[in-house]
Amino acid sequence: MEPAIKVLLERLGMRFSQELGINLRKEDEIFRWFLASILFGARISETIVVNTYKEFERKKVLTPEKILSTGWDGLVRILDDGGYVRYDFKTATKLLEIMKALKERYQGDLNRLHSQAKDERDLEKRIRELGKGMGEVTTNIFLRELRDVWEKADPLPGDLVIQAARNLGLTESSKPSTILKDLKRIVPKGKLVPLEAALVRLGKDFCRKGRCPSCPLRKYCRAPES
Repeated sequence: MEPAIKVLLERLGMRFSQELGINLRKEDEIFRWFLASILFGARISETIVVNTYKEFERKKVLTPEKILSTGWDGLVRILDDGGYVRYDFKTATKLLEIMKALKERYQGDLNRLHSQAKDERDLEKRIRELGKGMGEVTTNIFLRELRDVWEKADPLPGDLVIQAARNLGLTESSKPSTILKDLKRIVPKGKLVPLEAALVRLGKDFCRKGRCPSCPLRKYCRAPES
């Protein structure tokens, strides 16, 4: 394994789901990651997302049924208590819309949604069709950590992953499908999800913000310093 990848995994490679205490090998916890992914989908700090998810956990609102029965006012209170104030109204509405669609189309079961999908792209399409709040970014966040859980979960890398991977010289391509092949080729089986998580953090916290002097991968970076 290349030194840059080893440092990347050691420093930044914890799965986002693992950080929240979610075990995606347990079928009933996949929905918890789905909820967290919706929260991560907004332009808001990771700390606020974690705090807000923990508030849902504390209130035991962790199923489609519980979200629907909590209602708009109750969801706004949970979001506010977690610090998700900027997007509280919008996110409460989004959650109710998505959960209603999930219940009506798949009996509230994400694993059923996966089993009915024809292939990787159909899976992404079905998730996006659950509601306006399930855009490409949120769908990508949800599916990338399910690569080694769901057979049809294989999303193309997002912008943050692409930027960080190119800066580190892990790929020379700008084409997402080629970049995904390159990343799969350079890490052992089972390490792609942690690698993507690490690249997301690197891209978000360092590359995009121009924080080159404090970057833990600075010595391996090929991009000119900001």
